[in-house]
Amino acid sequence: MPVPDYTTLEFPDPPDDRPYVIVDMIASADGRTVIEDNEAGLGSRTDRRLLHELRLHVDVVLAGAGTLRATGASPRLYDEDLEALRLQRGKSRMPNGAVISASGKVPLDATFFTSPRFDAYLYLADTAPSARREAIEATGRPVVEVPADDAIPAMLRHMRSEMGARLVMLEGGPTLNGECFRAGVVDELFLTLGGVVVGGHGLPTAVEMLGVEVTRATVTRLELLSATPNPETDEVYLRYRVRR
Repeated sequence: MPVPDYTTLEFPDPPDDRPYVIVDMIASADGRTVIEDNEAGLGSRTDRRLLHELRLHVDVVLAGAGTLRATGASPRLYDEDLEALRLQRGKSRMPNGAVISASGKVPLDATFFTSPRFDAYLYLADTAPSARREAIEATGRPVVEVPADDAIPAMLRHMRSEMGARLVMLEGGPTLNGECFRAGVVDELFLTLGGVVVGGHGLPTAVEMLGVEVTRATVTRLELLSATPNPETDEVYLRYRVRR
C-alpha cells in the first residue's frame, strides 16, 4: 500500500469563531511520545515528510512553550516544491508560527525568535511577569496577551478574527494537546504509530490532561478517516475526526 499523499487533503470550513484545528503527533506502539526527553528516534523521514505536507495546508503552526524549549518550534516546510505549491494556492510561502506560554519562560535565542524566514506570534497569559513580555517583545516577535483562564479560546479567536486563519495545526506538546481537547477545539488528529516500544514509566502520551478525572462519559470519541501502514518503516499513519 502506498504512503498517503497529504498534499491533496481537503478540510471542512472552520467555525465562525475559531479556525479548524488539527493535531499532528507521533507515538510509539505503546503510546509514548518521547525517547530521552524528545520525539527524535520515534519517526522516519517519511513521517517528517508527511508533517511538512500537512503544513502545506495550514495558516498557523502552533506549539506549546515546553515543545519550544525541548526541540524548538518552526512552521517551515523545508521543501521548495511545497512552498511553491502554497504560493500556487494563494497562500504565503509558509505558515505563521505560534507558541503559547503561561509564564513567558522561553528561550529567546531559539530559531522561533531569530529566524527572518517566517512570521511568528507569542501568545502570553496575562498573569506572566511584565519583564518577560518586554524581553520577548524585544526580539521583534509580536506578543498577544490572552486571559489565563480562557487562553486557548482567546488565542484561537485572535487567530481567526485578526489573522484570518482558517486552519491551524497543533504540534504538541502533550499538555497543550490535552488543554485543547479539554476546551473542545480539536477537530482532527493525525497520529503516526512508530514500530518501536519505549517502555518506561510516567512518560507522556500524545494527549495529557492534568487534573482531569477520566470516565467513560468524558472521553473524546473519534471517527477513523484513514489508516495507512508503511511496511518499509513499520509505521501506521492514522487520521481521525473528532465526533461532535
